[in-house]
Amino acid sequence: MSVRRALALAACGLAGGSVLLSAVVVGKQPARGGGDSEPRPGGSAVPSAAPPGLLLLPPTASCPPTAGWIERPAGSGSYWDSNWDRREPLALVNLKKKNEETGEEELASRLDHCKAKATRHIFLIRHSQYHLDGRADKDRTLTPLGREQAELTGRRLASLGLKFDQIIHSSMTRATETTEIISKHLPGVKKISTDLLREGAPIEPDPPVSHWKPEAVQYYEDGARIEAAFRNFIHRADAKQEEDSYEIFVCHANVIRYIVCRALQFPPEGWLRLSLNNGSITHLVIRPNGRVALRTLGDTGFMPPDKITRT
Repeated sequence: MSVRRALALAACGLAGGSVLLSAVVVGKQPARGGGDSEPRPGGSAVPSAAPPGLLLLPPTASCPPTAGWIERPAGSGSYWDSNWDRREPLALVNLKKKNEETGEEELASRLDHCKAKATRHIFLIRHSQYHLDGRADKDRTLTPLGREQAELTGRRLASLGLKFDQIIHSSMTRATETTEIISKHLPGVKKISTDLLREGAPIEPDPPVSHWKPEAVQYYEDGARIEAAFRNFIHRADAKQEEDSYEIFVCHANVIRYIVCRALQFPPEGWLRLSLNNGSITHLVIRPNGRVALRTLGDTGFMPPDKITRT
């Protein structure tokens, strides 16, 4: 097995999160007693036995399948899908429609017309601490500590000196109350409520956990909605947008963790491996070319230690 093949297999294990390589043979095995190889069809040979502790992998070994909605570009040597948000200029232009006179010049002009020019800064805020014993959503209001946390988060966002464009928040009570407190520190920024960002079960986590096991139907219903939230709100800027934008989304831990995994093209089943404090700030950056960067994940460094919770 060549070094390149061995490295490719190792990369599959790291990317898929489910392939374990205890060792890989990367060179010829020394011949013993006239040779340890057995002939294979096509003239190649494989060692008939491996030294203790080595795992021999067949040349046909491949990466495990990924979630159905994560599409890999054909013929690509990379796992990054540049058209992940379906806004890559080439995907927006009808290539069959080409002026016979201008030809490639017109195509270049049309591609340029579809290119994003601005960067989007997405600030994902987890709601503050709330009363867990509420029977209905309207009863799950913020605790006194939760209200303090929202004040601290609002001050932190205001201190950044950014011109925020809007605050989009979950319609659940704890997210709405967190938004109201934060918005006092950002006067003039419009607020929009949406059901898409409500808390739920986005996708069955891997590895599974014993303390949280929703019914399969909940994953089916919530997963489609949360995926819709990702597709609606997380994408590169529209081609008409001239200046960089700064947007705040106040929602929930499960939703934020899923969005982060999807935006970075990490396995979305790994969302439960992440942890977020109440009132924390997660900052995603989406460049005009579609590249995504995570600036901060669950930042609560602006809160005193005695104010930090994760409920």
